[in-house]
Amino acid sequence: MPRRDQFRLRPMAEADLDLVLEWRNSERVRRAMYSDHLITPDEHRDWFQRVSDERSALPFIFEYDGRPVGVVNVTAMDRRNDRCTWGFYVGAADAPRGTGSAMGFFALEHITGALGFRKVIGEALADNAESIRFHLRLGFAEEGRFREHVFKVGRYVDVISFALFSETWRSNRERLAAEFFSDENKSCLR
Repeated sequence: MPRRDQFRLRPMAEADLDLVLEWRNSERVRRAMYSDHLITPDEHRDWFQRVSDERSALPFIFEYDGRPVGVVNVTAMDRRNDRCTWGFYVGAADAPRGTGSAMGFFALEHITGALGFRKVIGEALADNAESIRFHLRLGFAEEGRFREHVFKVGRYVDVISFALFSETWRSNRERLAAEFFSDENKSCLR
């Protein structure tokens, strides 16, 4: 079981783009995404420039022992209604077991803490049982189903919508920290 101090969430930088594009274009990651086409380097750089300029999204890199292993995106940031949408993936195929759980934990700590959002919205393709279980494990509740919402691999696929409220996160975080991280670091929540 990893220690909490082995992980870090940091803003994505231009220097990360080549690695993130490699991850994003891997079959393993594309399978769970809405868009499954191969992204060109120009498309990827245009996306990063757009979100950097408009502040329409906050992309983050998740690290394990100083090595990038995943991505967290905070999008659709709506301060008036105090909600946002998150997306994530473990990019490194050799990331240690438990990396996804740690990434979810750190991301939700940041989204509900430093960013201060009241509601976090998540979505998963209906046939992505792993992502559905992951959302539920973190305390998200299913809010709905978008029927035939995304065209993937020659067919329309349903999408499940989830929500997590900051008060639910606060009531679950100690239990999840104990579950996700080794005993020597259980009580290091701020």
